[in-house]
Amino acid sequence: MARRSSLREFQERLARRLAEARTADRRGLLGFQAGSENWLIDLAEAGEILPPPPLATVPLTRPWYRGVANVRGTLYSVVDLAQFHGEPPTPASGRARLLLAGTRLGIHCALLVTGSVGLRSADDFEADPGDEARPWVARRLRDAQGHPWRQLDAARLLASPHILDAGLE
Repeated sequence: MARRSSLREFQERLARRLAEARTADRRGLLGFQAGSENWLIDLAEAGEILPPPPLATVPLTRPWYRGVANVRGTLYSVVDLAQFHGEPPTPASGRARLLLAGTRLGIHCALLVTGSVGLRSADDFEADPGDEARPWVARRLRDAQGHPWRQLDAARLLASPHILDAGLE
């Protein structure tokens, strides 16, 4: 009798995991906030998102370059995305998260963001026409409530001369 119960539980777990996998395929974007802006990043580019570990500051760098973080033995440069865009600094505590955006590109750079807002589907958004001065914004979008979102192109951001020039002049 215990064996049938285990088989039934296994089948229920398997069905639940298959349903979750189908949902994850549709939800291919990670939503996050950086200051007052809502952002999306393709899950294939996102890497990992985690609470920020202690940051070691680096002297003679721009204020948005928050320092270096040790993530499981690998050092990551940390850029405060909100401050990089001219907003107040993001406290590295509370809801703040570290987005390891450069991992898939072989770049050890992390973005300090205000918080994660979870997985989203591209079907939840419509195009928002308009000009965008930042070349690392792949596209502008609006959700069903009319809130603006920007989709981040991590490769363009991390290759941008603006972010590569973290030293003070």
